[in-house]
Amino acid sequence: MHPEVEHLRRLPIAEKLRVVEELWDDIGRSEESFPLPTWHRVEADRRAAELDADPSMTLSRKELWSRVDDRDG
Repeated sequence: MHPEVEHLRRLPIAEKLRVVEELWDDIGRSEESFPLPTWHRVEADRRAAELDADPSMTLSRKELWSRVDDRDG
C-alpha cells in the first residue's frame, strides 16, 4: 500500500470526505476519457429520473457538510 493511502486512512471521516470531494471535482475537470460500463449509464439515468421526479430528496453542499460536521462532533 502507498504511504499516502496509509496517511489518508488515519484521517477523521469528515476529512476523508473532503479529500474524496476534492478528488471527485478534479476527476470531473479532467479531459482524460475513461470507459464506463453500460450499467453505470443505466444507473445514472435511473437516479437522474428519480431526482427529476422528486427534487426535494437532494441536499445542498452546505447542508451535507453541516450534517457531516454535526455528526463528527
